Amino acid sequence: MTTMTETTQTPAAPNQEVHDLVVDVLRTCYDPEIPVDIYELGLVYRIDVDDGGKVEVDMTLTSPACPVAGTLPPEVEQKISRVDGVAGARVDVVWDPPWTPDRMTDAAKLRLGLL
Repeated sequence: MTTMTETTQTPAAPNQEVHDLVVDVLRTCYDPEIPVDIYELGLVYRIDVDDGGKVEVDMTLTSPACPVAGTLPPEVEQKISRVDGVAGARVDVVWDPPWTPDRMTDAAKLRLGLL
């Protein structure tokens, strides 16, 4: 497991286009119990795109007992792998820092009636 201390990183300019496409694809991935995508939920802690187009993502789940713990990360990895400009993808599930609703965007909070 990897320990993360930052939220999603913004890459240098040459990788910005791939980064943005990866974010777009992350917005198509949902926790089936929550009608908000994983990016807006704040489940994505880090996106790193190297100069060769390899993408590494650190993400978490709303809880270690999440029923999609075995299926959601591989789904995310597969979707990222199909993005134009991506030469390979790896998704790691991390638990530190633990996810809390404070990590959600205002749009996600609004959609869930928390604002």
